[in-house]
Amino acid sequence: MLQMGTQELTQPPVVMPTRTHILVVEDDPRMQKVLHRTFRELGYSVTVCGDGKTGLDAFHSIRPSAVILDLVLPNITGRDLCKTMKAERPETPIIVVSAINEVADKVLLLELGADDYVTKPFSPRELTARLQVALRRQQKPSTVTTYTFGDCTIDFARMTAHRAGQPVTLTAHEFKLLKYFVEHAERVLSREELLNEVWGYNSYPTTRTVDNQLLKLRQKLEVNFAEPQHFQTVYGAGYKFVP
Repeated sequence: MLQMGTQELTQPPVVMPTRTHILVVEDDPRMQKVLHRTFRELGYSVTVCGDGKTGLDAFHSIRPSAVILDLVLPNITGRDLCKTMKAERPETPIIVVSAINEVADKVLLLELGADDYVTKPFSPRELTARLQVALRRQQKPSTVTTYTFGDCTIDFARMTAHRAGQPVTLTAHEFKLLKYFVEHAERVLSREELLNEVWGYNSYPTTRTVDNQLLKLRQKLEVNFAEPQHFQTVYGAGYKFVP
């Protein structure tokens, strides 16, 4: 029986040495065992926590490479934990695992900065595939740190934005979407590509998610969001960012 709280579970030796450390925040002992065994077999170090508070403490102490996060947790909810972790270390991938499958919950978590969402029940193979995609995306060298377009100045490293000299508040996910647009300026990006590359989803319930996020970027960064100059719609194809 697993004890709740931060722990390094005893398992056979890993397949290969690695510095990649996965933090699992999950209160179901059976799921703890499954996830721990799955990630150890891939050669990852694993720390398992059974509640939100010990999960946050572990996040601070071990600085994990990625987080697997349940939504329903004692002490601190998964939503609050996701928001806190992303505010402190936005570069750390967070994959939410939950039995809750309403579209609104998925959209909310992605807006809070979660990198992916897997609904229980799921196959360990699916979860590990999504984790590996998130880790590869994290390891890509960053090509843009600061960027200026129109009357906007963006500092991706510090996660700050200004328009006409005034600070603009962007969510962690809005920064991710904006950065993808900046790194692919002048290229038409389909909604499906954006969902896959920014949200981390190979499939998603609705492409309206992209439309809603684009509207928010326009409202915050365009001089006139009703007649956007930078975040342009290419009808029948997707969107294009024009500096």
